[in-house]
Amino acid sequence: MGEIKIGRMTIGIYATNSYFLYREGSPDCIVIDAPDEGRETVLRLEAKGFHVRGLLLTHGHFDHIWGAAQLRAAANELAQSRGESLIRVYALDAEEELLSDSHKNVSEQMGRPVTFRPNEYLKDGQELSLAGITFRVIATPGHTIGSACFYVEEAGFLLSGDTLFEESVGRTDFPTGSMGSQVRSIREKLFALPDETKVFPGHGGVTSIGHEKKYNPFAADSEV
Repeated sequence: MGEIKIGRMTIGIYATNSYFLYREGSPDCIVIDAPDEGRETVLRLEAKGFHVRGLLLTHGHFDHIWGAAQLRAAANELAQSRGESLIRVYALDAEEELLSDSHKNVSEQMGRPVTFRPNEYLKDGQELSLAGITFRVIATPGHTIGSACFYVEEAGFLLSGDTLFEESVGRTDFPTGSMGSQVRSIREKLFALPDETKVFPGHGGVTSIGHEKKYNPFAADSEV
């Protein structure tokens, strides 16, 4: 079985990171977040020899879901042409509120209202095997009430969405956000992972759990 690899696409006016994970030697990949240009994302990956077999959403904000419906439709169209099963889209169960409300997910304020219904809602701690890769769901309320991170233990990867950035964290002044909850999520759940865990955030550069323990000013050891 090949090594798990990860690629990044930075998409849209808010420079949102969308990742794709795959096993070396396999054409199947799993996409994390769909900032925009959903159909183009699928076609771009197809041109590189990859078939999108699922989409995981870290949270429901507009700049992570604008492309979700297009991505699902385009991937399913290609899957049907190959005689493959349709893809599924996943999000944490607590994020249903934002995904179904264009005001709370801030898309209305951005001038492109969108709502989205995943195929399946996930639970905290659930393990999901897609394209031969096992993801552990970690609920990290704070940036939004239903923010989630996805941990791939085998590869030592954490897909952190907008919960944890390089020496920073996601803003919490949008609906359902809470800085106190976010810091607790980071300290109690993410900082429990091995220090060498590579962190792939929704914006900005790659970091590690060990680095953030030392240098992230928002997650310093203080009362919240």
